[in-house]
Amino acid sequence: QVQLVESEGGLVQPGGSLRLSCAASGSIFSINAMGWYRQAPGKQRELVAAITSGGSTNYADSVKGRFTISRDNAKNTVYLQMNDLKPEDTADYYCHAHGFISPRGNRFDTWGKGTLVNVSS
Repeated sequence: QVQLVESEGGLVQPGGSLRLSCAASGSIFSINAMGWYRQAPGKQRELVAAITSGGSTNYADSVKGRFTISRDNAKNTVYLQMNDLKPEDTADYYCHAHGFISPRGNRFDTWGKGTLVNVSS
């Protein structure tokens, strides 16, 4: 099985920065894409940013220019650098990855447990 372990979030003042990381481990043959989603209280989970194995990225409009997603394929790790954080960025942040566990095409689609990012003064 594939597991995703996220770094801890935390309390950050508005305008501050925070970097999240997420490492995938287990029976991994290849990872197609990794990404970050978030869910604020009373709201649906939404995509924050995603990155493919080739480095193509996709961002939510609300974080463009402030957040940067990157990936270390050798370490099966994805990072989310969050700058100029705003109170509306407060949410549980979840790592997600999908790919294959074998060359025969057995897929995996896995979520992390989530980590809280609280932007408040």
